[in-house]
Amino acid sequence: MDSSSTRRGRTRRRLFEAAVTLIAEQGFSSTTVDEIAERAGVAKGTVYYNFASKTVLFEELLRDGIELLTVSLRQAADDTAARGGGRVDALDAMVRAGLDFIARYPALMQLYVAELWRTNRAWQSTLMQVRQKAIAVIEGVLAEAVAEGELSPEIDVPLTASALFGMVLVAALDWQSFQPERSVEEVHAALSRLLQGRVGGHAC
Repeated sequence: MDSSSTRRGRTRRRLFEAAVTLIAEQGFSSTTVDEIAERAGVAKGTVYYNFASKTVLFEELLRDGIELLTVSLRQAADDTAARGGGRVDALDAMVRAGLDFIARYPALMQLYVAELWRTNRAWQSTLMQVRQKAIAVIEGVLAEAVAEGELSPEIDVPLTASALFGMVLVAALDWQSFQPERSVEEVHAALSRLLQGRVGGHAC
């Protein structure tokens, strides 16, 4: 990547971070392009140079954010496999990866949850697509676990994948908002016990 591309990438990242923070604080409608530019420390024209509109910026922010989460989930599963771990171990590693991601980008995930069920948004289609990509990673590992006999064939793989995704998301946001004194290790241990008790250990 040349220096121009690197510089533009850094600028877009600053705009993303400014936008997600402001929108989480005061909502999409109340956040102006001037405020995003000021928070990012750039001129207003720089926002429009990188994004056609505030709506486009927000749509790309959600897409990039959830794709980053998808990459981290896939990496956790791949790393577990490389160490010789089973598929339930991979699911547990994905739970930890999800918690780490949400701890790093809490405002982004708060936005994601807030927007997920608003069907009148311009970015709804994009949001559904990136959500499905993230859940597909979990579905893939669950399906492998069933095929390899680690999990019961009676498990509804798509529904279980959605449930695991939602469990980590809600638990992490609850942790961040209401129990911030807890460590990520404590939260992971609690979710890990749920995973092992409710999903794992039921193979026939």
